[in-house]
Amino acid sequence: MKPIKAGLLALLGGLTMLWLLADTFLPQPFGYFPLRKVMVQYSGVIAMGAMSAAMVLALRPLRLEPLFGGLDKMYRLHKWLGVAALVSGTIHWVFAKGTKWAVGWGWLVKPGKGGGAQAYDGVEALLRTQRGLAESVGEWTFYAVVILIVLALVKRFPYRLFARTHTLLAAGYLLLVFHSVILIEHDYWTQPIGIAMALLMAAGSLAACIGLAGRIGHGRRTGGRIAALTHYPEMHTLVTRIQLDEGWKGHEAGQFAFVTSDRREGAHPYTIASAWDPDTRQITFVTKGLGDHTRRLPERLKAGDPVTVEGPYGRFTFSDRRPQIWIGAGIGITPFLARLQYLAGHRGENRDVDLFHPTAALAPQARDILTESARAAGARLHLLVGDGDGRLDGERLRRTVPGWKDASIWFCGPSAFGRALRADLIAHGLAPEAFHQELFEMR
Repeated sequence: MKPIKAGLLALLGGLTMLWLLADTFLPQPFGYFPLRKVMVQYSGVIAMGAMSAAMVLALRPLRLEPLFGGLDKMYRLHKWLGVAALVSGTIHWVFAKGTKWAVGWGWLVKPGKGGGAQAYDGVEALLRTQRGLAESVGEWTFYAVVILIVLALVKRFPYRLFARTHTLLAAGYLLLVFHSVILIEHDYWTQPIGIAMALLMAAGSLAACIGLAGRIGHGRRTGGRIAALTHYPEMHTLVTRIQLDEGWKGHEAGQFAFVTSDRREGAHPYTIASAWDPDTRQITFVTKGLGDHTRRLPERLKAGDPVTVEGPYGRFTFSDRRPQIWIGAGIGITPFLARLQYLAGHRGENRDVDLFHPTAALAPQARDILTESARAAGARLHLLVGDGDGRLDGERLRRTVPGWKDASIWFCGPSAFGRALRADLIAHGLAPEAFHQELFEMR
């Protein structure tokens, strides 16, 4: 989580420091209305800075993956940037609109301007002619953006509708750029905060246009067709093998991709459950019926159907040379299936591996495949199926693998389970950087 927190704090802290070079939280003479003016400016800068960075991350830029530890971490940062924009935007609205309401209700008395009207010229004069329009655009766009961000945070909101409505945020963002360019304090533009905001909003606007044009990840898309389907009803799981066209440059075990099998549904992210073989050009995904879309896949998909695969993404790639402990909880087993297949074909790789697979159910055929894959890879397999085999916790892991402190831990499964296990192991002496967790939540 450190890169996520560091990225969020670096952006918000950096913008705050640059803003303080141009303005102050203690205007003189001090009073509500002078404070209101600077708070409107500051909150607006933070809200637009956060939204601009979120727009850039929405492009799924591969070059930033090493910095944040993978696209899954970048999407988590994208989420928190959205939350930061929502909070700061609400503060901005309260100071801007709430003050006007308070004056209208007689709760506040607006001070007189005093003296003659100030004369403006050049660009500033032109911008000021658009202030009324910019305020109206900003207010109504803010209401729409709040609704869209809240919907994005509600996981019960269907994914297909989330994907469609989330795209509308790009249009809202462009309207807020217009609002900001007009209403940001004119003197800021010649100072570091103005330069920073200009760069952020330019990058965000480009990203928004790419998103609205449906071009995100376009250069990393490869077509293909479903070669085979295997359904395990008792596990609510579907194994899909896809024959890819030319264009896929390969992937590392542990990475994931976005798969489109229905244009109306859009692309869904799935971990790749197979190692790459350029001779066969086939790729496997294992999906569990956890939502409306995935529950319908066994009935809707059939061999020969066209699909589009975009990727690969992610840094959950088993990249150290230490002994490794893998924990694939439920459908979280998928990246480890790919790694087992890879190790079976690369005898010289690290083979000191303990694989734990706690799961509610496991079909006999799936058990046989997993057991054989672990044997071929030289990994020690620990199955915990249903209530009969008990729960996996830190104490059981330490008892089962005596050398656990010298190993790296690779976890994929429910986030809360991973956090609890990580906290337990660190409390007993595991180095924090030795625990790797896939944050496979795209919203």
